[in-house]
Amino acid sequence: VQLVESGGGLVQPGGSLRISCAASGFPFGTYDMAWVRQVPGKGPEWVSAIASDGGKTYYADSVKGRLTISRDNAKNTLYLRMDNLKPADAAMYYCAIPKNTGGAYGNSWSWYDFWGQGTQVTVSS
Repeated sequence: VQLVESGGGLVQPGGSLRISCAASGFPFGTYDMAWVRQVPGKGPEWVSAIASDGGKTYYADSVKGRLTISRDNAKNTLYLRMDNLKPADAAMYYCAIPKNTGGAYGNSWSWYDFWGQGTQVTVSS
């Protein structure tokens, strides 16, 4: 299993960014996927998840309405579009394979089977 995130960077408050996760080594189209973020000194925070076919999406209350998760199963790629970014969104963002499906996602790495190396998102003026 390999998950490689990309697309992070520095963005001003109120700005937008799209990050990606290229997946390989497993049947991507049959797995629910998630985005998890973490800041230094704090535990991971589940952000969003999407069903294997893209038919259902789930969001943490803190990002609802501003972040949009999507996937392209033909390209084995997961995306996270982030709009109206706030300084509180700054973190390392990881794509992850959750152990559970159907909206049950936790703020601990024990809820996930695999995750990538992360891509850094910095929100600052």
